[in-house]
Amino acid sequence: MKDAATALPRLADRSDLSDAALLEVARVGDEGAIGLLIRRYNQRLFRVVRAILPDDAAAEDAVQEAYLAAFSNLASFRGEAAYSTWLTRIAINEAYQSLRRTRPTTSYDAIADHVAQSDGRVIAFPASGPGTEEELMRRDVRLLLERAVSDLPEPFRIVFTLREMEGLSVREVARLLDLNLLTVKTRDFRARRLLRRHLETALMGGFTAAFPFAGARCDAFRDRVLRELAARRRSGH
Repeated sequence: MKDAATALPRLADRSDLSDAALLEVARVGDEGAIGLLIRRYNQRLFRVVRAILPDDAAAEDAVQEAYLAAFSNLASFRGEAAYSTWLTRIAINEAYQSLRRTRPTTSYDAIADHVAQSDGRVIAFPASGPGTEEELMRRDVRLLLERAVSDLPEPFRIVFTLREMEGLSVREVARLLDLNLLTVKTRDFRARRLLRRHLETALMGGFTAAFPFAGARCDAFRDRVLRELAARRRSGH
């Protein structure tokens, strides 16, 4: 193991290495390998933990605790599951422990049973090009989506995050959350129905504000028409 770190490429060349190769030297405390593993899974862990916890600060704390627990106990990782699965499970456990310290688990069945029927598809937004207005539009859409996902009941939210945002298979989600396959499929479907309903409501509420033609703009247009009418009367047209 002493030669493991020196056998690897320089840090700048390590980004394409497998988890197994990085773990080999992370076990002996190589900070470069540990840093790369953290960067590799930061987004997944934050998304998954944020699906359980109520705010970004709590999610960051839980992710940090998950990393500390994982890298302090690498000897316990036997490779029976993928490293990403092992690490994600640790993060989920940390999030639920944090949640139990702050509030009891709430029921979601009553909400799910009253969801309106739909085809279960999430509204797709067109991609926009670069530029200030496009950046603002993307930010607004992202915030709308984040609010919609945050409003999902937690059991739906965690399944939706793993399936639709992280792209895990039904079987992988079931293994991570200790659920059967049918439960994962049902919660994912109900999450998409709830999300669709939320987005449709939010967007319909915004249609009345689209293409504004009021205030100073309206007044200027009115004055321009009045001037044109007066000019035509004077000219006898």
